[in-house]
Amino acid sequence: MHSSTAQLQSKPKRPIPVIVDAAAPQLSAAQLYSRFALAGAICCSVTHGALTPVDVVKTRIQLDPVTYNNGMIGGFKKVVQAEGAGALLTGAGPTFAGYFLQGAFKFGGYEFFKQQSINYLGYETASNYRTGVYLASSALAEFFADIALCPLEATRIRLVSEPTYANGLIGGFSKMMKNEGIGAFYAGFGPILFKQIPYTMSKFVVYEKVAESVYSVYPKKDMSDGLQTCVNLGSGLVAGFAAALVSQPADTMLSKINKTKGLPGEGTTSRLIKIGKELGLKGSYTGIGARLFMVGTLTAFQFAIYGDVKRQLGAVGGVEIGK
Repeated sequence: MHSSTAQLQSKPKRPIPVIVDAAAPQLSAAQLYSRFALAGAICCSVTHGALTPVDVVKTRIQLDPVTYNNGMIGGFKKVVQAEGAGALLTGAGPTFAGYFLQGAFKFGGYEFFKQQSINYLGYETASNYRTGVYLASSALAEFFADIALCPLEATRIRLVSEPTYANGLIGGFSKMMKNEGIGAFYAGFGPILFKQIPYTMSKFVVYEKVAESVYSVYPKKDMSDGLQTCVNLGSGLVAGFAAALVSQPADTMLSKINKTKGLPGEGTTSRLIKIGKELGLKGSYTGIGARLFMVGTLTAFQFAIYGDVKRQLGAVGGVEIGK
């Protein structure tokens, strides 16, 4: 009896189950997370780049609601009539480059911090409190992603708001650096954190919860790759709508603060307070229709592309803590 008790007490902790395809080559941690990062970079840059025209119209509606007052379709027509169809691709360079970097840090970082949380807490605790793990991991990943994104997003907004400002990414980036200094690139860092961190937290946790609900009825192991892609699309669409609603006020403030430089001696915090008072709650949701369409669509395709690219890269190792 004592021997049995001792054996039970000395029984090792349950190891963290890593889901690995037996047919796939084993990858080191660095190889695995670099593949997660590349898959994230591809899915974010492709989706955001493809939706550049929608982002141009959305930004114009936010910055000049008096002129662009006929919704997204009307905004498209006005931009094309006034500036030609090419104007819809304004800022495509910084959009692609910025979200390539951001996607690498966001998705790669999310997988990394999720694993570290599980290692620290243990599998059972992490599984029981998985919503907290999803939220904390996505927030940390997005913080580092925004450090990389912010300069390129500031350049994009300046190019969209002032079409004659410069000719493309390199010209706009160089001009802002020369005339306003590096601080101009991070004038919107507060708003971008305020926008992107709640956005990413809601995006990942809603995606995980919706996918978990589907897989609880239709086990993932029984699904074909095509069906899993469909689940990623549907879960991503719901997650995108939630993320857009949560982050819209900060997105509007980000567009406003990057439109022009502040007055001499005016700090970022005072500028944000002034912009917030001018907008009000209703004004902060200007352009929400275009953004719901944009964010819902791109989030759906992001998760679909992310899952497919991971499979193609052989990045099949990972921990799943959903029940």
